[in-house]
Amino acid sequence: MQQITEQQILSLAPNPAAAANGRKISQKGGFVRLERSADDTFYLGECTGSGKNNYITTADYIVQDAPVFRCSCPSRQFPCKHSLALMYELLAQKNFAICEIPEDILKKREKKQAKATKEQSTENLSPEEAKKAEKKKEASKRASKTARTKKLKKQLEGLEMTEKLVKELMRAGLGTMGGTALDTYRQLAKQLGDYYLPGPQRLLNSLILEIAAFQKDGLEDHYEQSIDILEKLWTLVKKSRQYLTEKLEKDATELDDNLLYEELGGIYKLSELEEIGRCKKDASFVQLAFWVEYSEARKEYIDTACWADLKTGEVFMTYNYRPVKALKYVKQEDTIFGVADVAMAACYPGEGNVRIRWESAQMRPVLEEDLVQLLSHACSALASEAKAAKNILKNAMTDTNLYRLIAYEEIGNTENGPALRTENGDTILLGNAPGMEITTGRLTVLPNEELYRGQVLLGAFYYDKGERRLKLQPLSIITKTDIVRLLY
Repeated sequence: MQQITEQQILSLAPNPAAAANGRKISQKGGFVRLERSADDTFYLGECTGSGKNNYITTADYIVQDAPVFRCSCPSRQFPCKHSLALMYELLAQKNFAICEIPEDILKKREKKQAKATKEQSTENLSPEEAKKAEKKKEASKRASKTARTKKLKKQLEGLEMTEKLVKELMRAGLGTMGGTALDTYRQLAKQLGDYYLPGPQRLLNSLILEIAAFQKDGLEDHYEQSIDILEKLWTLVKKSRQYLTEKLEKDATELDDNLLYEELGGIYKLSELEEIGRCKKDASFVQLAFWVEYSEARKEYIDTACWADLKTGEVFMTYNYRPVKALKYVKQEDTIFGVADVAMAACYPGEGNVRIRWESAQMRPVLEEDLVQLLSHACSALASEAKAAKNILKNAMTDTNLYRLIAYEEIGNTENGPALRTENGDTILLGNAPGMEITTGRLTVLPNEELYRGQVLLGAFYYDKGERRLKLQPLSIITKTDIVRLLY
């Protein structure tokens, strides 16, 4: 039988409630029939439900790392609670009777394999068929290039409109952006969607929200946030105009690994990132921190996680975007306590902590040798690390936080607040970055005294504008035997 863990089930569930409901179905004996194929690639369960007839749910493991779930229930969640309940039956090592793989499943497998084979090779095509396929491919390329060129020109038009808006705001001052003007800017923000500019559109929406809030409560924080957003919007417009103009002049409309593509609102496919060489093969990642935030400008929840590459110690990010309008149908990510062994991970363009994605991974427990390897990558030269962080953070196009592994001699209190000291005597104050959950208070309730000395910290460098200094937010403490999360 397939060997699975509850962590794997939770990672498959679209949300915690679906996993909990699946567990209840299994615990209450909801299945009246359980079957599996002799080769353990197919599992079937007949489950009672609210409908007139029982539901048939299946799990197809023909691709080990990417099981396919199907269920006859009307739920639009995927996998549904019945599919998750079947997984809990597997977890509980219930007795599955041996059965033949249904004909419809075999046909689906054949169709999928035929499609994959067709995409991979044209060896079996006759010369005439190969010629037709090549013509079709060339025609598709020309059509795609024409569409891309049209899109780039449209984006330039939108950027010109945005630049005029930014100049107007900078000339008149943010204080004038109120009343009728604010409604006008909202309409302009909506128009940016017609110019294929969701990135600048989100920034403009963020700016509008901050100005509206400032007009209500008069807090200076909103004004400062507005200045930051305006700076990033201006930088994005200027760099993007140059970037798009050069692409059109060189007739280079194909996809590239420029950060501006995504900043403008482009969405990379995993296959596209692999094509442009943005991938890591045979990598192992361990999750060190996890949190969920809500973006009013995007109208989305964002599930965010920090992952460390065991081979290099680099800290990468994963982001799962869940639009409010589709919360029921988009899987919510969760904390993962384990190592993800990944055959191929796609890395997004950018500097600092770049985003990664993968289609499938083999999950396993964190071993002691994993932690020892991770500890060996931590930096103890705090001064040089802080200097590098400043250079990255001052770029308006990068994230406001930079995550690094820091080896420390001691964590303790000073007259200015909690601080970290390294072996060579370098120190940095610990704080809580704007918009992040407060974690410094959790340092006072660590489970044992050993965690305050001679360990490794996953910390987020950020610039404290009030005190005008670089600080470090503690997220996790890594020891030779454990990972203690302050943000999980």
